[in-house]
Amino acid sequence: MLTTILEASKNFCQHQIREDYEVTDGISQTRTLIAYIDIDTQIGTTHRVYIASDKNFMQRISKLFLEEDESDEETLMDISLETANLIVGSAKVIAEEANENPYTIQTPHFIKIDIFDFEYDQAKVIRVGNDELIIAIKELDG
Repeated sequence: MLTTILEASKNFCQHQIREDYEVTDGISQTRTLIAYIDIDTQIGTTHRVYIASDKNFMQRISKLFLEEDESDEETLMDISLETANLIVGSAKVIAEEANENPYTIQTPHFIKIDIFDFEYDQAKVIRVGNDELIIAIKELDG
């Protein structure tokens, strides 16, 4: 599952942000905008996918979509929800096409702006310049 979400995240960086990126391990302890979206797999499990990013990463996306040089906090929260929806929605299509445990997605939710301190089973960090996007997955049924 992380594979398809990571692939969708890379596609997002490549086709939307259009800048070089790197994928790393290790979640930093910086303040992030944290959203999640729950997914229900065809085999009957539910997972929570966290999308967390520093303010600069979301501002980068806000600039792309809204052409705002300096978005307010509420706008960045909305952008984080939209980013979660875009990435996980794209991953859903990738999983369906590859027939890799297809799933349905629920509505994204914003949690908080703070350090990422949630339990997770798997995680990766995508860096674009000095900006970070955390992708973490937690199985809710296990």
